[in-house]
Amino acid sequence: MTDFPGSPDSAARERDAAESASAFAHPAVAPDRTAAYGDHPDQVVDFYAPRDGRTGAPLVVLLHGGAWRSPYDRAHVSPLADFLARRGFAVANVEYRRGGDDIPRQRAGAEPGAGSTGPVAGRWPETFDDVAAALDAMPALASRELPGADVRRIVVSGHSAGGHLALWAAARHVLPEGSPWRLPAPPSLRGVVALAPIADFATAVGLGVCGGAVTQLLGGEAGAVLGGDAGSALGGDAVAVERAAHADPGVLLPTGIATAIVHGVEDIVVPPAVSEAYVDAAARSGETVGLTLLGGVGHFPLIDPSADACAVVAEELAQLAW
Repeated sequence: MTDFPGSPDSAARERDAAESASAFAHPAVAPDRTAAYGDHPDQVVDFYAPRDGRTGAPLVVLLHGGAWRSPYDRAHVSPLADFLARRGFAVANVEYRRGGDDIPRQRAGAEPGAGSTGPVAGRWPETFDDVAAALDAMPALASRELPGADVRRIVVSGHSAGGHLALWAAARHVLPEGSPWRLPAPPSLRGVVALAPIADFATAVGLGVCGGAVTQLLGGEAGAVLGGDAGSALGGDAVAVERAAHADPGVLLPTGIATAIVHGVEDIVVPPAVSEAYVDAAARSGETVGLTLLGGVGHFPLIDPSADACAVVAEELAQLAW
């Protein structure tokens, strides 16, 4: 955990540790089917069929978090995928390439993981290549692997760094001209439900979220925390600022896609100010984004099937899917 302005006290840290332990205590749940959307071992999707056997179930595309870093893979949200399948959803749990100690920093001379206590965050451009490819392939893959899923009713969801990717996936049609991930028209989605997302890069960098993960993802100088607009927050790093225009949901607005965010008030991993900044940016663009703030809830209950917050997540998904 990296301290940020207004660093949490010991009680907040103890609560966060307990919530994290609870969320990660659930054993991984094996999928019903797994399919590849590319040749790399990480380019796979686990599919979970609705446990009640219904047909025509809406499909939740789930993008896991973990600061875009390699130690965290889709297995840790498989209990959430199973929870949603027991609520009548079809679920696609997506894996994608993340950063690791074997990934060289884009900045010359910088060491892997510089400015953090673990692997570097993300791969540029592979993390985005994979999410775009998975979403593009999803209707055909889901139709083949889960015949009971209704691919006309897809909701994208994700937690933390995966919440960022969910928001980004819904904004590909407003990417800058020439972006390799740009879509010519809005994606065919019923909506997005982002869970404690890293939704606004300037705010996330200013708060030191996840040990400089945003600057690592963008290939900029790790630890450049200045606050202010995106350029100053990224320390004026030209590479990071240019890439942020292609990757920061906070500047890819409006999307025209129904969007809801769920965030715990007590979250000390990704503080709710990050989501609030995104909601404010959306409002300035003329778009309304729903924000549900859960009192007494931190970062991890949103993906913990034993927590009441998980039921709120399922309800938010249902509101957009049905």
